Amino acid sequence: MTHTLILKKPLAFFDLETTGIEPMKDRIVEISIAKALPNGEVVIKTQRINPTVPIPIETSLIHGIYDEDVKDEPTFKSVARTLAQFLDGCDLSGYNCNRFDIPLLVEEFLRANVDFDLKNRRLIDVQRIFHLMEPRTLKAAYKFYCGKDLINAHSAEADTLATFEVLESMLVRYDGAIASDDKGNEIIIGNDVDILNKLMMNNNVDLRGHMVYNKDGKEVVNFGKHKGALVVDVLQKEPSFYDWILKSEFPLDTKRKLTEIKLRMFNKR
Repeated sequence: MTHTLILKKPLAFFDLETTGIEPMKDRIVEISIAKALPNGEVVIKTQRINPTVPIPIETSLIHGIYDEDVKDEPTFKSVARTLAQFLDGCDLSGYNCNRFDIPLLVEEFLRANVDFDLKNRRLIDVQRIFHLMEPRTLKAAYKFYCGKDLINAHSAEADTLATFEVLESMLVRYDGAIASDDKGNEIIIGNDVDILNKLMMNNNVDLRGHMVYNKDGKEVVNFGKHKGALVVDVLQKEPSFYDWILKSEFPLDTKRKLTEIKLRMFNKR
């Protein structure tokens, strides 16, 4: 398989099948990655995972993977370093990946004590472009852009490869078209990951948006009674806030980002 994307570094398309839809508590049962290389080659890696917890029957009915199917598969922890190495130096892409797949993948890496850093990675959510231009589902997107029916929808590999083909077709269709980001900035779409990344940008500090950057670029709390307050002010006035976050069911990524802010405050003393 080859591709037509113009890349300076590998772009890894991926899709997850999971036990549910909550990144901080659910687990991966299958991951498929199609790594597009700058030379035009594509390397595909698909792996089923033993989630170590039961897969709810209502979830199995969607993706077709049952407890019996993964009982002898490796756990995520046992393959985490291999997956991290495969994704090393890659930008990431998927369908609805910025809101679900990437946060859950990061949580799994953190639970496995593998540092999977998103710094210097561009995150290209194909759904974001699709919803800006043609608000429909992946199945409809595949039919609309590629002229084909999506077979085996909700299998990780089929969805991954369909997402890959959709992005390539999008870039042909929308080359030179103008889209607006969340702040109303106009962006000319082109076959360039840097340009596409601008469409994805948000003001989240952590992946789930429990903390966001305000207009001055400072971190503020984005939920509860402290919503809108500077994180550093909350940590100074209510030190128990930090302990509460760490002991509660917040994503590990949120806890990590809050710890980074707290350490930064300490080092400034």
